[in-house]
Amino acid sequence: MRWLFIRLLGVVYLVAFISFGMQVPGLIGSRGIEPAHLYLARIAEVAGSSGYRMAPTLFWIGSGDAVLYSAWIAGAVCAVLAIAGVFWRGALAACFILYLSFVNVSQEFLSYQWDFLLLETGFLALFLGYGPVIDYLFRWLLFRLMFFSGAVKLLSGDLTWRGLTALTVHYQTQPLPSPVAWYAHNLPPWFQQASCVIVLFIELVVPFFVLGPRRARLFALPWLAGLQALIMLTGNFAFFNLLTLALCIFLVDDGVLARVSPVRWRNPAALQQRSFIPERGREAIAWSAAALVIGLSILIALHTLTAIRLPGSGPILEAAAPFGIVNSYGLFANMTTTRSEIIVEGSNDAVSWRPYEFKYKPGRLDRMPAWIAPLQPRLDWQMWFAALGSYRKNVWFVNFVARLLQGEPRVLRLLDNNPFRDHPPRFVRAVVYEYHFTDPRTRAQTGQWWTRTPAGGYLPAVSLDSLSELRILR
Repeated sequence: MRWLFIRLLGVVYLVAFISFGMQVPGLIGSRGIEPAHLYLARIAEVAGSSGYRMAPTLFWIGSGDAVLYSAWIAGAVCAVLAIAGVFWRGALAACFILYLSFVNVSQEFLSYQWDFLLLETGFLALFLGYGPVIDYLFRWLLFRLMFFSGAVKLLSGDLTWRGLTALTVHYQTQPLPSPVAWYAHNLPPWFQQASCVIVLFIELVVPFFVLGPRRARLFALPWLAGLQALIMLTGNFAFFNLLTLALCIFLVDDGVLARVSPVRWRNPAALQQRSFIPERGREAIAWSAAALVIGLSILIALHTLTAIRLPGSGPILEAAAPFGIVNSYGLFANMTTTRSEIIVEGSNDAVSWRPYEFKYKPGRLDRMPAWIAPLQPRLDWQMWFAALGSYRKNVWFVNFVARLLQGEPRVLRLLDNNPFRDHPPRFVRAVVYEYHFTDPRTRAQTGQWWTRTPAGGYLPAVSLDSLSELRILR
């Protein structure tokens, strides 16, 4: 099973590097929305030499565009080596270091649970073959990922989960719905309630079978894999579902895999690399890693479930957090019941306004939701989070508007259209609409997937001059 997992992890790394790498110039490049070099400069100014510990990243050495671009390409190459089983441990180590480096300079754009899940999974993968305890650590990770996703739903006190109505709104309010989400949203309420019960069963009960013997794990497998498949059908959650399915590999053994995998895939030679570490040394490393991971995860679990931190645990968790080797998990603890969408518009006279269209987030009412996973359009995702608050709490959004006013090509490439091709607009504003999926009758009559109603302003009309009072990129 380990040989298959290494290949799947390599695929996830490859997707992650390519997906983010193609967006690097517009997001964290020198003329991007949140330039990496400015972020590191602020850390150095505030924290001094301790900044290296607060944000461990190779980009302290250099964070120019060429360096950033070379780094994601190097990560993709190393991912391919891992897929091919060529120096896989060294390749995965390079992938971990490079992805960690991007996480620690990308701020909001690389701060999702699957980014940290990839770091934790990648860290554990470095010890594969060092002892059976590592296999148990992967199951422990899968248990924590699933169980805490269910626990936080109930611990949060969210009424939609407790009342089993969460899925009546989830399909249309999730960040990037798929086309299937429209159909799922229009299913009858009793089906949505039954689906909530099944989700909570899978996330709160099934994870305990993950930690059990072989038969128990095989019982858990179709439930967990089935849930991931359904999420993939109805939403776009980047490589999260693919990575979770890769973790499910540790629920089976080679005997099961031999019946479903091609013969040419079954050669575990990738795990037979010559090691200069003696067997006892490898076992000692494996148990040391286990002690570290289990210790940190127990501290995090106590805080998640009880909001209690053991004396002295705070500094330990703070020191470990920047490395992403153990993390807390729990998606959709509080269900968003309405969908607010920010529409960004430009104008030359502050009277006639033209909208910017994003590539994947809802905008035009007649545009069908897209399938984009396992890739992730980071700007589209951040627009969903921005709509939950105000521009004052989303400084990156002001920087984004500034780039539109400057007509920055690298940022404009993140969008689907530029209504001001000849020259940048003099003014940009942002307004909010509340979006709803249409019902089958409305869609049949109009061809529209969405309806919307005005919900007020988000950012008043600004120009480059007026942005001087706000944080503006240099």
